[in-house]
Amino acid sequence: MRAVSLHRDVIVVTSRLVQTNCTIIRGEGDSAGHPERSSSSSGADPGTAEPGSVAETFIVDSPILPDELELLPSLLEQAGYPKPSGLLATHGDWDHLLGPLAFPGLPVGCAESTAERLGAEPGSAQRSLRDFDERLYIERPRPLGLGSFEELPVPGRLEIGSAELELHAAGGHTADGMAIRVPWAAVLVAGDYLSDVEIPMISDGGELGAYSETLERLRPLVSSSEHVVPGHGRPLSRESALQVLEEDLDYLRGLAVRGADAELPAGRRSREQRRIHAANAAAVERQG
Repeated sequence: MRAVSLHRDVIVVTSRLVQTNCTIIRGEGDSAGHPERSSSSSGADPGTAEPGSVAETFIVDSPILPDELELLPSLLEQAGYPKPSGLLATHGDWDHLLGPLAFPGLPVGCAESTAERLGAEPGSAQRSLRDFDERLYIERPRPLGLGSFEELPVPGRLEIGSAELELHAAGGHTADGMAIRVPWAAVLVAGDYLSDVEIPMISDGGELGAYSETLERLRPLVSSSEHVVPGHGRPLSRESALQVLEEDLDYLRGLAVRGADAELPAGRRSREQRRIHAANAAAVERQG
């Protein structure tokens, strides 16, 4: 597991398996003494929050391995972050839903589209996790219990301490999802988009046109951020993320026209990426 601080209020933890990212966000209490927050690109001024607001921590998505999940509470303590008051999931794929294994009993916030998906697929995440663990001989101290979900307004805002997170719709990879922007830290948590290690993946419920629309929706958010955290792969600078965005749009255009003969982005042409591409082409053909 690798942990990188992108800002004093944002830590990204990357799993050793499939480079899944977990983003830890702190929203401090009364923001006196933090002038950069009043210049947030969201237009909100956290400094105008009512006195007495307390610091909060949210955990976005999750690492995968049991020892990585076990280390999350001590990592927060070492960083001086308060215990998390909630978990957030960018979308409903199982590898982004393992936060309750590290913090049992915490509510999981997600887009309404994700709550609807999970409600329509009860037990799906648990079955996918069990299949994954069985293939790799992974043992966990307890089963995954997701409990209830808190539906969040997307697009919308979510209070964290004296600040606010921006929530933006992000569908296309799947039918559900959201991206989360941390305006005072200039960090965008993109979910399963803008990865430098994985080509765009059109999973069950996903759709090529919606994927392209999400990338265009993310473009101004990337342009106003210093760091972009994809679902898989290293956090990217603004410039690198914009390059990936253009490469992904080019790939999706080729996929729409040429199907299986579309060219993959440079640097993402491994055997596994070609397997994903073949699945994408089949999905696009089924969708007509």
